[in-house]
Amino acid sequence: MSQALLMSHQYKRWCKKYRTEIAASSSSLLSTITAYPLDSVKTRMQTYPTRFTGFVDCVKVTYATEGAKGFWRGVLSPLASITFVRTVSFSVYQRAKYTYDDWIRKGFGYSPLDIANAPGAKPNLITMSCFGAAGATAGAVITFIACPFELTKISAQISELVPKSGGKPNAIAQSYSNLGTIKTARNVIRLRGIGGLYSGWHYHLLRDTIGTGIYFTTYESAKQLLSNTREKSPTSPMAVVVAGGLCGLVSWACIYPIDTAKSLYQRNCFTSEKKNTHKPKIQFFNLLMYRGLLVSMSRSCTVNAVFFSAFEYMKKRVNRLQYDEELLKANGL
Repeated sequence: MSQALLMSHQYKRWCKKYRTEIAASSSSLLSTITAYPLDSVKTRMQTYPTRFTGFVDCVKVTYATEGAKGFWRGVLSPLASITFVRTVSFSVYQRAKYTYDDWIRKGFGYSPLDIANAPGAKPNLITMSCFGAAGATAGAVITFIACPFELTKISAQISELVPKSGGKPNAIAQSYSNLGTIKTARNVIRLRGIGGLYSGWHYHLLRDTIGTGIYFTTYESAKQLLSNTREKSPTSPMAVVVAGGLCGLVSWACIYPIDTAKSLYQRNCFTSEKKNTHKPKIQFFNLLMYRGLLVSMSRSCTVNAVFFSAFEYMKKRVNRLQYDEELLKANGL
């Protein structure tokens, strides 16, 4: 038996073992690149609502002052961080989903996942609770990974919108102007201490715990409902595209004011001293908290339709890989 053949079988086994992580990371790269300009516009509209009259004006001003590169400012950090965060998120979600399913099976005698995968079955409180709890768990975990990356991303996106005070430039804001990810992080530590990298983590935790729970509940339930209605596979392309787009729309619509409060607080961290940083309130009935919502929902719909389409496709391709387990065991692999 050639060494190359053994390595091929071992590689296929490894791919199938980590198919969720492989599919999530590759799909995240594609979806992040596709929709990053919309995320940049969204952040600018959230943090400086009085600077722009709307989406079109924000696009025009950004292009006029910074050129096309303004829409991609800070893209390298989220390209790496979002890919990593999504990979961890989906890995945690998958494990949490099966863990909670096992707990419910032992406690109540039936399996939410068996119900969700049964032909003709519709979403119910049991399945939605399982998906929601697993999603909330994933959201809580990724907060502690994603917060520093998102902080530096926001700094890059708004670095050209240096606020003025009394006609003079804001010295703290200027110190963050046109810095890369590493230099921004160093500046945060210099001005706010190591804990400054987690500025706004409480908003972040609330947003991602609630938002990710809604996100996965909507995706899994919509995919199940659409597939069973059309008597198709749960991963049929149309069901995946629609469910992917829908989960992005619903989750952002529910948690957007929390995200705005987070963005405002993190903006304030780049314009004021630590002891004077204003903490905005989360206001669900204040229209200013919804600035950029349509942009964000459009972006999220696009990102998740692309992401889940690529994600399910990659998982199918990996699942088709064939390897000989007995052969590997016989060779001590």
